[in-house]
This record gives sequence, structure tokens and C-alpha cells, in this order.
Amino acid sequence: MMYPFMQLDDNTEIVHSELQNDDNGEYVKVYIEKPVEGGFHSAVCYLPSYHWEEIIGFDKTEMEKYQELLESTAHLIIRFARQGGIGNASNF
Repeated sequence: MMYPFMQLDDNTEIVHSELQNDDNGEYVKVYIEKPVEGGFHSAVCYLPSYHWEEIIGFDKTEMEKYQELLESTAHLIIRFARQGGIGNASNF
């Protein structure tokens, strides 16, 4: 399941998974999607390692912006992932 986290001024959506486990430990999958004419630009980042995959359409400058954004909010995303999304974490 993916949980909403943030919508940016340019309509970019950031969503995240619940806390996952694999042989390397705990992680959260973060998906970024920006609507553009004719489709979407998108990227996937795994926290806490900040490993990026499936980058489609974003340029280097945009990816640097998203890296900075995730670095400043990763602690929140991971906490919300443990608690079933921002809605559950804030008792909405």
C-alpha cells in the first residue's frame, strides 16, 4: 500500500510505502510523480539508503532538488511508514 505524503506547488506527488523488511533490513519505498504534457515524470527512492531507481524524465537539477527534499523529510516519512501513513500518525 502507498500512502500520500506531500504535493508540491508544481503538482508533483510524493507517496510512500509502509515499512518493509528484506535481507538488508527495514526500508521505505518513496515514489515521486510529476504530471507533464503527455504523461508523467517519475522516480523511486528507497529510504534510508537514498537508492534511486526508475528515474524517468527528471533532469539532474530536479533530482538534486528531490534528494534534498527527501534528506530533510526522511525521518518523517519513515515514522509515518511505521504508523500506517500520515493520516494514522496524526489521528485523522
